[in-house]
Amino acid sequence: MKINCEKRIFGLDIMRAIAILLVVSSHAVWIFPQSKNVLTDVLSLAGVIGVEIFFVLSGFLIGRIVYDLFVYSEFTRKDITYFWIRRWFRTLPNYYLILVFNVLLALCLGTSRPDNLWQYFFFMQNFSWEMPLFFGESWSLPIEEFAYTIGPLLLYLVLFLKLRINKSRLFFIITSLIIVVFIATKVLYNFNNPKTDMLFWNVNLKALTLYRIDAIYYGVLAAYVSLIKPSFWRRYRFLFLIIGGGLFLGLNVIIPTQQIFIESHPFFWNVLYLPINSIAIAFTLPLLSQIKSAPKLIVVPITIVSVISYSMYLIHYSVVLQLMKHFFPTEGLSASNLIAYLSIYVIITLVGSYALYTFFEKPMTNLRDTAKIKNRFK
Repeated sequence: MKINCEKRIFGLDIMRAIAILLVVSSHAVWIFPQSKNVLTDVLSLAGVIGVEIFFVLSGFLIGRIVYDLFVYSEFTRKDITYFWIRRWFRTLPNYYLILVFNVLLALCLGTSRPDNLWQYFFFMQNFSWEMPLFFGESWSLPIEEFAYTIGPLLLYLVLFLKLRINKSRLFFIITSLIIVVFIATKVLYNFNNPKTDMLFWNVNLKALTLYRIDAIYYGVLAAYVSLIKPSFWRRYRFLFLIIGGGLFLGLNVIIPTQQIFIESHPFFWNVLYLPINSIAIAFTLPLLSQIKSAPKLIVVPITIVSVISYSMYLIHYSVVLQLMKHFFPTEGLSASNLIAYLSIYVIITLVGSYALYTFFEKPMTNLRDTAKIKNRFK
């Protein structure tokens, strides 16, 4: 696999690599079934943070693209369609391939499949209801796909109102409106679920599309600031990093030390916790988006992990770890054997993701740049 590092923003690759490694680390806890300690609790939280990083980063990258389309072109139906086509060539082939593979895997291994399997094909498996355990890591994909759809569609429709507001400000208003609406859905959730616990929260709020679209749009808002205030974005990058890091660490240190648990503070967890994390992550973007390079010894491995991160996300748990656990259960293994098991799991995940990216994801993504697609949709 040949990667042109010169065309990539290394700081954003760092974010993407950290995100996927946090997610993989959190699911690797399954290898150690008898373990329940502070480390496993931290790793479980790491998985949540990893996905939140993906959300904010996706919003930032997509926000810059949509802003340029909306402000500097007529933003016609054809513009939106081409934007969606490009996103779908990037995300859908891999998703559907691994979804079908998971269905075949369930048939072969005799594991359960959800009654409403069709929902997975339309990204509806966790729209406003708890999704089944099947292909569990796919919960984040509907949130991203709906986010990519809602924003551009609203921007397109609002143009028909012929408001006397310049397009740049209109972009900000629509982005802010989306954030407010989906914070409101969390407020409504909190009203309807005054008594809850972390397990219920994890599968009925954190992972439901209806409550999570705003996670993407904090990144979109950051993209807006970076484009309209570029000197401000550059000048205060270190200050923003300190604020974001302090906010993130403070939030996640205060919770255990002050015993801010969901049973006693449901509003904090249901409404505030996830948005504050997203805002803290967004504050790291001014610095990270300006890190263009580093020594090659550091750049190459981080860039490779970043490039294959989507394939890693899709196969690391429900495919690789499920197959390993099925044929080689970890119960009863010694500590040294568990470490060896973990090492093999990491190697298989990396090699498998590399192969999936090279032979399927990248060729499918490249189709969006073919003359046929451009002539048809651009």
